[in-house]
Formats: sequence, C-alpha cells, structure tokens
Amino acid sequence: GPKVTYVPPPPPDDEEAIFAHYQTGINFDKYDENIVQVSGLDPPAPLQAFEEANLCQTLNINITKAGYSKLTPVQKYSIPIVLAGRDLMACAQTGSGKTAAFLLPIVAHMMRDGITATSFKEQQEPECIIVAPTRELINQIFLEARKFVYGTCIRPVVVYGGTQTGHSISQIMRGCNILCATPGRLLDIIGREKIGLQNVKYLVLDEADRMLDMGFGLDMRKLISNPSMPPKEERQTLMFSATFPEEVQRLAGEFLKTDYLFVVVGHVGGACSDVQQRILQVPQYSKKDKLIEILQSIGHERTMVFVDKKKKADYIAAFLCQEKIPATSIHGDREQREREIALRDFRSGKRPVLVATSVAARGLDIENVQHVINFDLPSTIEEYVHRIGRTGRCGNTGKAVCFFDNNADGRLAQSLVKVLSEAQQEVPVWLEEIAV
Repeated sequence: GPKVTYVPPPPPDDEEAIFAHYQTGINFDKYDENIVQVSGLDPPAPLQAFEEANLCQTLNINITKAGYSKLTPVQKYSIPIVLAGRDLMACAQTGSGKTAAFLLPIVAHMMRDGITATSFKEQQEPECIIVAPTRELINQIFLEARKFVYGTCIRPVVVYGGTQTGHSISQIMRGCNILCATPGRLLDIIGREKIGLQNVKYLVLDEADRMLDMGFGLDMRKLISNPSMPPKEERQTLMFSATFPEEVQRLAGEFLKTDYLFVVVGHVGGACSDVQQRILQVPQYSKKDKLIEILQSIGHERTMVFVDKKKKADYIAAFLCQEKIPATSIHGDREQREREIALRDFRSGKRPVLVATSVAARGLDIENVQHVINFDLPSTIEEYVHRIGRTGRCGNTGKAVCFFDNNADGRLAQSLVKVLSEAQQEVPVWLEEIAV
C-alpha cells in the first residue's frame, strides 16, 4: 500500500492531563463480593490495601493522583504475585482494573532494581514489553503507564501500526524502558534492530486469549523464539484478559514457567454484572428500524453499536446521520488519523454514537458509555462478553441490548443463556427454547 506518513499528535503532558481519570461508580465496592480462585503452588497472600505493598513514596503519590484509593480483587491478588516474581495468568471481568494490576508491580520492581536505558544507544533494550491486539488499546495502556512513572526516570514508549515507522523509531531512540506495542509494529522494529530483547525482564500479553489465538499467535511465537529474547525461565510473563477459553489456557503453557499461578475473579469469561443485558428477537430486515427506535428513545446518551463488517459500520453510521442521529464509525480499514478523530468525537460527545467492528470490542475505556447495542452478534461468546464490557466499567452501571436473529445466531444461544444466568440477568423463554 501507499507509504504511511501519519504522525499522531503527542499526548498532552501537563500533570492534570496525565492524571485525568474515570470516576468510580456506585457499584465499585461490590467488586469485593466476587469470589476469587487462585490455582497453582504457594500463592502469596492477597493485599488488602495499597499501603501493604510497601511501594516507594513516588509511586504511592502517583497512585493517589491517578485516583486509585481502593484495590479491586484482581489487583489484590495479582500485585503480590507479580511482586513475588511469579508468572501469572489472570482472568477478571471487563473494567475491573487489570491494567494497573500489572503496571504497578512492574514499575515498583523497575524503580527498585534500577533501569539501564539511555537515549544514546543505537539499539534500545527495554526491561518490559507489553503487547495488546489493537492500536487504541495499546495507546491507552501507555497513557496509564505514564501516570505511574511520573517523576521517575522510567520512560514508557508506545508504537503501533498505521503511523509512520520513522516516528515510532525516533520515539524509541529517545530511550525506552517500557515498550507498549501492537504485534506487527513490534516485530518490524525488532527486525530493523532498533530494539534488542536481551534485557527483557517482563513480558505482558494483554487480552492474552486474543494474543494467542489465530490472529496473533504466530507473531507471539516469533517474539518468544527470537534468539535474543530471554527464555521463559529467565523472564516474568504475565497474561491478562476477561476471557480465557480452555484451549487458550493450554497454549499459554508454552509462554509461562511451570509454576505459574492462575487467578480467576468470578467466573472464567463471565460478563460484568453491572451491565444490564437484554436480548431481543430481531430478524435481519428489521434491525435498522429497531436501532433507530432504541437510539431515539435514549436521546444523547453515549452508545456503541457493534456490527460484523467494516463496510456495514460506515453504512450504518451514514444512515444514522441521515436520520439526524450524530454518529461516526471505527474499523480496521479506516486510516489511523480517522480512527483517532472518530474516538475523539465520541469521547467528547460531539458524536454520541460510535458504530464499530470488533476492533473496538476489547479493553477500550471510554467514560460514560451508557449503552452497547449488538446490531450483529459476534461469532464467539468471548467477543460478546468483551463488547458489552465497554459499558458498566469501574463500578458504573450500563445497559447492553442485543439483536438476535434465529437464522444467523442460533449457534450462540446456549452460550448466551449461560452468560446471562451467571450474571444474574433475565433469560428470555424463547432463547432457552432455542438453546435446548
């Protein structure tokens, strides 16, 4: 394709912008009711408060500035495991604080052990590499890392596709301790010998089930089999996601030490119980009318609409605009600049409806998303759990509506019944009948 020239604008770097954060919601304290299971040998005891972690003064100040006052279950269990140097696979519901659960202890270790990156070396050797499946998500992780390292000499850098490669390289060359990257761009820059892996102490796979499946599995194997990547016995590998199908749990063994720990908050792959789920029987030809009806009834509340195809995302967004509902779209064929503008318009409320493919299904943290509408159901139940998890985050409540077409979606009926029941949601009688 044509040479990519896009250079993303630098994120604002005044203290107020760096520490901007979400307000926790009414159900934040309810997270503590989740049952947590830890499998594996000799897990360290969970923390009850940040103070117990004996983190240094700077990190404690940054935690407070970032609005973290109380640990969520995944943080209580994961932080001491990572601090103890153990490998970890952690599964916890969407929006429950997984990013901080791995960033905090890694930053704590790096501040304790010291770092080596300088901006003068021809090849940077980061101590930590974090990979995630989408550009928007990896950028969000980078922005979170900036909070915790504020006022220290640890330098996080983010690189992802759709932007000028030269720009990515120049960012890295200014010094890089924590590299946040999407798989393609990461392997490209390693191939150009701008990044050396010999110093990697921490490898984090966020949305780990997606990182190990058909999509990125080969890239991840390439990464860990790179001759300069320390073997799993000599690095710490951490995997986080809201869903972990069993076949992925098996694959994960290749990446983790044999004595890794597995933390599960609630049910493996369970939906967030702060999202009220409704399943409606809507045949294919009635979906557009139903969508308009719902969007008109909820007014200007922020809503994400998920569809199955890139072209359809643009088509539905244009159709909504004609109906005087300000909408925009995001999908893998839009240029990075357009993707960023779409997200900005959605976040600011200028266009309160975002029509998206599954590229926006995982990890994205956008404040005040009150509704998720599955115009088309995804092909797997895991993807459904991630999509509806764009609302009801951080103890806030949200609503998810799903259009179910008997002909197209019958295969998901059983899994949907299970996800609804586990999240204490009403299961429609007609859905149970299809599921039998």
